[in-house]
Amino acid sequence: MIFSIASYLSIYTHSNLHSILKSLSPFLSPFLSHLSLSPNLFSRFFTTVNIMAPPSSDSSPLSQNHTNDSDHHLHLQPLLESARPFLRGELQDVDPNLPRLISVLQAAGAGECWHKHGSFLDHLIGVYRILKMWKAPDEVCLCGLFHSAYSNSYVNLAIFPPSSAGRQTVRSHVGPAAERLIHLFCVVPRQPLIHDFLLFQYTDQELVDHLRSSEISLRKIIDGEIEEKEAEIWRAKLQSICPAEGIKVKHIKTGEDVLVSRRLLAVFILMTVADFSDQLFGFQDALFGNSDGRLEFSGNNTVTSLWPGNGKPGLWMNSVSRMAAIYTLIVREEKIYTSTASKLKDYNKREDEELELVIPPVFHGCTRVVDSEDQIAARDMYWEAVCNAAEIGLEKAEELLLRSVEKNPFVGEGYVVLGQIYLGEGRFEEAEMAAERGLRLMLQWGSPWDKRMTWQGWVAWARVLLMKSKDKSWPHNPWGILNLGLVT
Repeated sequence: MIFSIASYLSIYTHSNLHSILKSLSPFLSPFLSHLSLSPNLFSRFFTTVNIMAPPSSDSSPLSQNHTNDSDHHLHLQPLLESARPFLRGELQDVDPNLPRLISVLQAAGAGECWHKHGSFLDHLIGVYRILKMWKAPDEVCLCGLFHSAYSNSYVNLAIFPPSSAGRQTVRSHVGPAAERLIHLFCVVPRQPLIHDFLLFQYTDQELVDHLRSSEISLRKIIDGEIEEKEAEIWRAKLQSICPAEGIKVKHIKTGEDVLVSRRLLAVFILMTVADFSDQLFGFQDALFGNSDGRLEFSGNNTVTSLWPGNGKPGLWMNSVSRMAAIYTLIVREEKIYTSTASKLKDYNKREDEELELVIPPVFHGCTRVVDSEDQIAARDMYWEAVCNAAEIGLEKAEELLLRSVEKNPFVGEGYVVLGQIYLGEGRFEEAEMAAERGLRLMLQWGSPWDKRMTWQGWVAWARVLLMKSKDKSWPHNPWGILNLGLVT
């Protein structure tokens, strides 16, 4: 109950608390009576302490402007600066070679190929953008830009032949380090590698527990303390699945053994998080019968799944948050392993040990697992609110959106729609906080959750809402809405 109330109140400023608490009194009174507390005491309590939001990629209260020291990259302005070259199409400012590389992909026909919710070229650029905004190493970003160029275990999109000559062509454009990653990404059996060997070996609760234990273990290593045996359970399991020397998989074409180092496996998980977030929406849920939100690719509805369907946001957040959690476990294990093994006299660096593993800001720095049922409820409440506001009324739409962002606080669209509701009602402070949080989350992802609109469109709209909330103004006729657009 407290979590639910705190989540509701996290949208609001302290000046609004008394009126909000009054409206909530029918729900609060029985609970407070059970605790022998009066609503007045409860109100005074909330006016003297910070109102905390549920754990999210911005876990600070909306009414504050601070973030954790480890989350310095979450500040809005640096995120906007990182996004601006992509928003303006000034790709040479991202990388001087990027316009030329995109021209290479265009000449190879990537813009003519279909890919899930757009063209293959759009998808390649989208994955590159996500990885770049997550500050991944250049060779990893370039791998994202060419990640299925030889075709792979998921798609038949070989715009470059995987022959020696074809590989040399790609190598001449991106360099040997990136081309090696691209080739390996295209020849490993990614579905069993990511899902069967890793994802399906953990329950959601195990991941939550191991994330907590691994954080303690890493802190003890940094502080020079010896790990307690209880804290080593997570390491033993991870090492049994993914040992320090990496794992062997079969080449999808030749059947030969391919060694995937542990760091390279982590990079492939990171890329899959970016890859899935850019392309998945309701069409794939219908295709694979993903009604439980676990995304286990077990169904087969090829006849009845008509593309593009209704455009609903996809039920992929549980699966991708689990991938991100395993990625974090590998990153932490790598830090512990290298910090201890490197002190040995005869230590030799392993393959790919110089490959940097960055932590994306999504899912609160890849440390939260989204419950599969929560993501379904959150998606469905968002969908009802955004599609049926005229029928159900704004009060009900607001309630649904607040419950939606409580269930899944890791995507921005719900906050942005809340911002528009608040603007229309003249609740400018609340609109500013909701729009800013939504914008921040969208910039962190680098791709939209509600893919009916582009990421650029969502970001622009969120910025318009944020600007108008600061101006404390909002149009009151249709032409005024259509006149919006300029962002300063």
